[in-house]
Amino acid sequence: MTTIPINADFCLCGSGLQYSLCCGRYHNGDAIPPTAESLLRSRFTAYAQRNAAYLLASWDKTKRPAEIDFTQETAEWQKLQILSIKKGAARDSKGLIDFKAFYQQDGEAYFMHEISRFSKIGQHWFYLDGVIKAVGKVSSATNLGKNAACGCGSGKKFKRCCGANV
Repeated sequence: MTTIPINADFCLCGSGLQYSLCCGRYHNGDAIPPTAESLLRSRFTAYAQRNAAYLLASWDKTKRPAEIDFTQETAEWQKLQILSIKKGAARDSKGLIDFKAFYQQDGEAYFMHEISRFSKIGQHWFYLDGVIKAVGKVSSATNLGKNAACGCGSGKKFKRCCGANV
């Protein structure tokens, strides 16, 4: 199993916090995600780390697969962009999150656009399922060059965002 190292300065989920103060505390069991958004962010980081145990534990037991096999995984997950959130707050019992996840594969920048459903049982949020709306290449046509704004909507230049490793 390949593990992608986490930058000690910032959590990959995009919160701006250190990993140990953000998703790391959910991954090691010191805390539970209080909202559907915090669960989504922690699952994105777990996916980037290839942390199958956390992904399975945070998946609703009625929907989760028996296992997650990362042996053929070649994507290097770069960042997460939350587009919209419907419900999913601490007092809600369900939530819906529209997001894009960006990754590098074979030297090319890609994105995946998904709408995910979450449910809360007791104090614990669980991922139910998601509908993938689009998967595609973050192309130079979208970005109009490395100095143009990144097509993901981060506000950064393409060369400092999704095109950083291209």
